[in-house]
Amino acid sequence: MSLATDAPSLENGSAQRRALDRAFMRKALQEAVAAFHQGEVPVGAVVVLGGKVLASAHNLCEGLSDPTAHAEMLVLRKACSVAGTYRLSGAWLYATVEPCVMCAGALHLARVDRVVYGCNDPKGGAMGSLYSIHLDGKLNHRIEVSSGVLGEECGHLMQCFFRRLRTRQGSEKGAGRRDGRVWLKAADSKSVVHREVDRGFESLSLRHLS
Repeated sequence: MSLATDAPSLENGSAQRRALDRAFMRKALQEAVAAFHQGEVPVGAVVVLGGKVLASAHNLCEGLSDPTAHAEMLVLRKACSVAGTYRLSGAWLYATVEPCVMCAGALHLARVDRVVYGCNDPKGGAMGSLYSIHLDGKLNHRIEVSSGVLGEECGHLMQCFFRRLRTRQGSEKGAGRRDGRVWLKAADSKSVVHREVDRGFESLSLRHLS
């Protein structure tokens, strides 16, 4: 199956491309916020082809009891299903956090053209932090990588999640397990976060999550 790639040609660093990157990263952030409220590590991802969102997903490792259920892996599976092929040539993937080794490998196998991520992962990132798999000349595919798009918002969401997790785990009263899942009581802030994301705010305010 030949994938349609009728999106306008955008030069690297152009104002139009930066605006598109922010817009699609906001959609990935919506997925990350959904993960946050499900007690999952808040990472979201979207696959874009021809200027349109082909698929979106967020981490579901806890819910599926699956260590491979990262946002990037799930969104690739969805996108390939929609496209009817496992080759996503011409597609761009947006992730709120730098992909890990597993996800970077899957992105290469899917032949994704470009990856855009929000914040770095200094402990496990494979596209610029610990490793730079996309620059390995021994591989038969190269991926363009851009980072730092809405990076402050993406990083702050991660910080809030792990801060809450440490707090809950440190107190028997505040921490609980439901069906093996860490339950983060974030209902008090949910409406605030979703309201600001849905409005399409470029700067996602997460002060209420801290």
